[in-house]
Amino acid sequence: MKNVVAIGGGHGLSTILQGIRDIEDISISAIVTVADDGGSTGRLRKRYTIPAMGDIRNVLVALSDSEPLLHELMNYRFEGEDNMDIAGHSLGNLILTALTNMTGSFNESIRIASDLLKVKGKIIPSTLQSVTLFAMMDDDTIVKGEANIPSLIHNIERVFYDVPVDANQEAIDAIRNADLILYGIGSLYTSILPNTIIPGINKALRESKARKAYFANCMTQSSETYNYDLKKHLDAFATHGTDVDMVIMHNDRIPDNILYRYAQQNSIEVKDNGDTGLEVRKYSLLKFDNDLVRHDSDKIRTVLESIL
Repeated sequence: MKNVVAIGGGHGLSTILQGIRDIEDISISAIVTVADDGGSTGRLRKRYTIPAMGDIRNVLVALSDSEPLLHELMNYRFEGEDNMDIAGHSLGNLILTALTNMTGSFNESIRIASDLLKVKGKIIPSTLQSVTLFAMMDDDTIVKGEANIPSLIHNIERVFYDVPVDANQEAIDAIRNADLILYGIGSLYTSILPNTIIPGINKALRESKARKAYFANCMTQSSETYNYDLKKHLDAFATHGTDVDMVIMHNDRIPDNILYRYAQQNSIEVKDNGDTGLEVRKYSLLKFDNDLVRHDSDKIRTVLESIL
């Protein structure tokens, strides 16, 4: 039995987990950021002083083996203006908030929800604190809040927390027992690094003998990684003291019309210029849907089966 730890947040991490959840003879632990402070998650955090649960909800659904209707219910979002009490909230976020209030434990709320949804694997928030992410830009501007960081067109120098943040011990234990650690897919500065900069997690990663693989994004994000090639992504890991041993990257040809569409939003294909100094493994990983580029969960599964 191989222990696989995936670290990140958002839809990218969910895509990886959907791909690997049915691989035989592996145990999955997902370490998920709780720094999100926008939308429904942000409102609930502010009201109840609890960690962000939006990315946790996405991962619960990705690893769930329950009926599709339960997936839809967890992601159901109430309509209406955001200033109304229930409008804009995801039902899954409300359920996790209710379970946390009932049990007095965020970890326990996730465990109960995992049982209800027949989750394959363990979902671990990187910290149990209600944390606020900050970013230092290249012009020394400091931006407060995960939701605000992508709103400024500046180059990000680093992300950090302004208070001491304790790692969830379950996350540290999972890393110590890991045979393979995966970073990504997803927003570099607001989904992946918010986990790895937590001192306890950072230390566990540096001490771990497991292989650490970065699932590289296929396209840049105009608000976070404008004009980044693969090396610049890896430089950001190094700046934040996060070890990477290997890169898993696409080799698909992205159609010109799709590249043009992304270029209108200041997003370009992430290229490997051969200067990373790391092993870069390239595979067919992508699918194209309504002029969008997405990683394909089935292709991810095939790739990770071969790596494992």
